[in-house]
Amino acid sequence: MPTSKSPSKSPSKSTPRSTSSSSARAKPSSGKPLLFGTGVVLAAALLGFVSYRAIAPDTSAGSSVSAADESSASSGAAAEVPGDAAGLPTLARRDGTDKLAQGRVDAPVVLIEYADFKCGYCGKFARDTEPALVRTYVENGTLRIEWRNFPIFGAESEAAARAAWAAGQQDRFWQFHRAAYAEGAKEKGFGKDRLKALAQQAGVPDLARFVRDADGSAAADAVREDQEQGYGIGATSTPSFLINGNPIAGAQPTETFTRAIERAAEEAARSGKAKVPGGDAKDSGSPKATAE
Repeated sequence: MPTSKSPSKSPSKSTPRSTSSSSARAKPSSGKPLLFGTGVVLAAALLGFVSYRAIAPDTSAGSSVSAADESSASSGAAAEVPGDAAGLPTLARRDGTDKLAQGRVDAPVVLIEYADFKCGYCGKFARDTEPALVRTYVENGTLRIEWRNFPIFGAESEAAARAAWAAGQQDRFWQFHRAAYAEGAKEKGFGKDRLKALAQQAGVPDLARFVRDADGSAAADAVREDQEQGYGIGATSTPSFLINGNPIAGAQPTETFTRAIERAAEEAARSGKAKVPGGDAKDSGSPKATAE
């Protein structure tokens, strides 16, 4: 499966995994085995195929894209897998103490996003689609959104991921997320001073603690865990999503997400699993955090 940019492509909505040496080093190797069963392996292969289709070369004449634009990829076919075709197991944490999530822990639908703060199409999803999903589905208890740090563009991506986690330790993850994905934010880079400024903009109360947390081993471990999960299910581009185990690759139109969410909610209702047995109804994160 190719992951590098082709010289003949048209703009797309998914950023392919970088093949530069710095990005190659970003893939974690913690020495801990990834324990995925046969079903996960098959589904991971499917997610990889879906990701490829989202970034597959467009052979139409006259299409072009700058190889220097890391937020561009090629156009592909629809990146949604309908029904139970994917069958990825539930990787939702449903942890009421998860600082990088919003929505009820017993929501019938969980959307997991694997994303990079240097990814232009991740920013497009954050600005154009996610707020509508929060208003329509998170606030009425249908949807829970869980973030996974999936940095693939080298040192600054890694630093931004750790900083976002650190902001979350002071309950300001979603505010940091919004600031980091604001129009034009990624072009300013994610150096240490810039990350501290973003934390201040996000209202992180203790900036000294923020710096310590971002540089600490707990942040590095948390980011590595998210990365390993993403690699383990076959994610090859950002953003990549799972909606109750069904993958969507790329910042697809809002209608793609609403259709997938509503179908997943209907399936949960039919199966009698609209609520997690014994689930804590406590919210994790503020459903309105992205609108503050």
